[in-house]
Parts: sequence; structure tokens; C-alpha cells
Amino acid sequence: MNNREFIAKRIAKELKDGDVVNLGIGLPTMVANYVPDHVQITLQAENGILGVGPKPAQEEESLDCIDAGGNYVSTMKGASFFDSSFSFCIIRGGHVDITVLGALEVDEEGNVANWMIPGKKVPGMGGAMDLVVGAKKVILAMEHVSKDGSPKILKKCRLPLTAINVAKTIVTNMAVIDVVPDKGLVLKEIAPGLSAEDVQNATEAKLTVSPDLKMIEV
Repeated sequence: MNNREFIAKRIAKELKDGDVVNLGIGLPTMVANYVPDHVQITLQAENGILGVGPKPAQEEESLDCIDAGGNYVSTMKGASFFDSSFSFCIIRGGHVDITVLGALEVDEEGNVANWMIPGKKVPGMGGAMDLVVGAKKVILAMEHVSKDGSPKILKKCRLPLTAINVAKTIVTNMAVIDVVPDKGLVLKEIAPGLSAEDVQNATEAKLTVSPDLKMIEV
């Protein structure tokens, strides 16, 4: 299992019956493939689909059914289609329970940076600015460190912010961390084979270790 699969499988366990969930482009879209059979959720694609299903087999892909990242998607029974303006009414109206998105940086205050200037890493802010303030819970799906080994979980974000004080849970290949008011970053779970010290050494921000710290199960 690679890091991306590990992260997606763990995030899928955060979803509960009845949740309306938006999955951001990239890694977050993988979460749809790992939703437990006994959990019934409604996936929203911000380009205008309510009722997105798992990734279709190659022979079942439809040119008319893609998500906001341009990926082929399947739809569940009862799915609906609408324009992006209506889709963002759903988001801005507070009807999305959970949004899962990637981030370039996050800090101990729950501030999120997931975009840069055009031509760099990602082309711009996009719909994330609406999702992180419109959804009831924001879960970040991200590698714990950058490709050069530098921390992505910081004391203070350095890149342009998408929104402030919005991240609630951070799931990485190393840990599950909650952003808790007045406590900062609380380390809840660690990947098998790692210690709390290993996770702290890969994190710039100070972590508070939960007394109920446990291993991540996927």
C-alpha cells in the first residue's frame, strides 16, 4: 500500500452515514474508493454532481461524467446534475458536512495554504476558498513532509492562505492530528512502526500527544 492509498483509506473511516462530502482534486478523490459498505454518504463534485460514486472501470468511463479535476466518475442511483453556480450555492449555504482537500501547508492555528501563483504547483485558489469556509468540517489529506523532506505542518504558514482557522483534522502518511482550540495540534494516531517522537521530528509545529494515542488502522 502506498502513502496515498494509506491516507485515503484512513480518511474514509471519518465518514458517517448521511454525510454530504466534497472531495478535492488529487489525493482526496481516492477516498471515494474506500468508503465502507455499511456507510451511506452523498458525494458532491463542485462542478455540478450530487451522488458521485467510485472510480469507474476503464470500459465503463463516460466522457459526459467527470469531476472538478477532470477525472472520470461513476454516479449512484438518484444522482443529480446541475450547473456550478447551483453547486456553489450548496457549498456556501452550509450543506456540505465534510470537505477533504490537499494542502501545501497547514499550521497550528488550522490555517490552510493550498495554492500558489499561476504556473506554480497548482494554478490558483479555485473552489477551495469556498469549501473550507462553507463545509462543517475540513479534513486535510497530505504527505507529512515535502519532497525535499521539509515539514508541511508548520508553526505559521508561509504561502498565501486559502482560509484561516478552518482545518479540523489532518491525515498524513505518518499521523492523524486534530486541530483543537486552545490546545493546538493534538496527535491522535501514528502510523505503524513510528513513535510520537518520529512524528514530532517531522513536524515544525509543536504537537500535544493525546493520552489515548493509538496506531492508525486502515
